Amino acid sequence: MSIEVTVAAADQIKKAALESNLENTPLRIAATRKPDNSIHYGLGFDDVGNGDEKDHSYESNGVNIVVADSSFELLKGTTLDFVELEPKQFNFVFLNPNDPNYSPPAED
Repeated sequence: MSIEVTVAAADQIKKAALESNLENTPLRIAATRKPDNSIHYGLGFDDVGNGDEKDHSYESNGVNIVVADSSFELLKGTTLDFVELEPKQFNFVFLNPNDPNYSPPAED
């Protein structure tokens, strides 16, 4: 599997899909390399459904994920998490070993 979604991220994605009447709609994740070699990420529900045969599809913790072939190599081995960065401020974060700004989480 190329992309893993943590339980916390999956719960938040499923909640957002329910609130938007987009249950069973895949989550499209995209990535592009910026001039400084870092990676810019995007995600959203693929409610248009016009993916092509070069899309890669995965399932992780009950979330269907679609990745365009152009983003596939940049996202290999990525984990999508939903964490509290500041008190009561939760955000999605990409833990991507392909990103030069990535540092693995510290072990407890």
